[in-house]
Amino acid sequence: MSKADQPNLTDALVKSAKAEPGTRKELWDHRLRGLHLRITDRGVKSWFLRYRTTDGRHPRYSIGRYPGVGLADAREMAEDIVRQVAKGGDPATARRQARAMPADTVRTFNDLADKYEAACASGDYQPKGKAKRDTVLREETGILKRNVRPVLGPLPFDKITRAEVKALLKALREPTKARPRKLGAQVNRTQAVIRQVYSFAIAEELANLNPATGFAPLAAEKPRARIWTDEELRALWGALTDPSGLVAEDGKAVSVSENVRIAIKLAALLGQRRGEISGMARSELNLEARTLLLPAERMKGSKPHMVPLSEAAVALIRRAIEVADAGRDEPSAFVFPTTRAGEDRPIRPDSMSQALMRLCVGLKIKGATTHDIRRTVSSNLTSERCGVSPFIRSKILGHIDAGGGALVSSTHYDSNTYLSEKRQGLEVWTALLLEIVGEKERPSNVTPIREAVA
Repeated sequence: MSKADQPNLTDALVKSAKAEPGTRKELWDHRLRGLHLRITDRGVKSWFLRYRTTDGRHPRYSIGRYPGVGLADAREMAEDIVRQVAKGGDPATARRQARAMPADTVRTFNDLADKYEAACASGDYQPKGKAKRDTVLREETGILKRNVRPVLGPLPFDKITRAEVKALLKALREPTKARPRKLGAQVNRTQAVIRQVYSFAIAEELANLNPATGFAPLAAEKPRARIWTDEELRALWGALTDPSGLVAEDGKAVSVSENVRIAIKLAALLGQRRGEISGMARSELNLEARTLLLPAERMKGSKPHMVPLSEAAVALIRRAIEVADAGRDEPSAFVFPTTRAGEDRPIRPDSMSQALMRLCVGLKIKGATTHDIRRTVSSNLTSERCGVSPFIRSKILGHIDAGGGALVSSTHYDSNTYLSEKRQGLEVWTALLLEIVGEKERPSNVTPIREAVA
């Protein structure tokens, strides 16, 4: 039977497929060119991808064995390989040539996780066709350290079963004395990281099975919809200006450094992500032009993002730089540098979250996060209070939005930063916010932006 005559692959077909005695059977996927399942007469089923290199060769890349690698996983892994090939890569040849650490030195899950983290950090392993951002690497490292290594770390990585992974996730989901709140998203993130570690192991031919696949996420996730009210914004802004008088649950005064308080204020004024604020470099700023240019490597969408700055934002940034330079022999490269001796790096995004949590305890505001501030900015921008179009709102927030047109046009053929429209939108929001918190009256000549920008 030719490839064209074969039925398309389905989970049922893959599960039931058999080869006649003394033969080998290959089933080709119609959805992803080159992906196929090879079946031996002994019932061994293995996934492969055949691709074409720039010099005309057709290597065959071994993806892994079924059922450890299911149809959906095989397609996802094959898509990653296709992206590497499209950029001139030759994964099959690279696999043979690159063995930085011999397989026999990788025995435990900790060994495997070490190898995975090193390969991701160096860029040698790029499952999505591009190197992982530092923030993603830090998050994965933290999840492995807190949730996975204490349980699976000492075990032989190739002996860990799906049942053991599920048991770890179920235990993580349940509340404890030290952590009375039931976890949701963190459980699913943990499963995702374990799955990625084993996908790496399969790609490196260190393992054939992925024990973190084959079952649905164990925790239900509810998208957050928390919006700060005007009263809460007013209380928070007052505490960010002067936190004296706030008392924590233990009766002690709430203490938050001035620079972290300024960073939270900027998050409320600009609507940017906490990491984009906390990691702000002075080289990204043009205070005369009142702009902040976030480079691609600091953006979630991996595209540079120009943020217009209001006069209020510029004043806060100048104050933050003044505070940061006080007592330093040399100016820092960052607006919000860490106070750790001998280090010149920005504060971590968690510093803003932890500070906000302490302030909220003192203010008796419940269930609020730094990302809720961003959602509050977003919701107000497109409300009747500001009247900013959803398209310009997306541009302000740094989202990738086609604006009703073709995504390829927006992505590859549109270099317009919409700076003027973004500035106008943020000026309207800044005026509203400062009016809400009582710092100034809203100018009478500022009117809502009601016409969508095409």
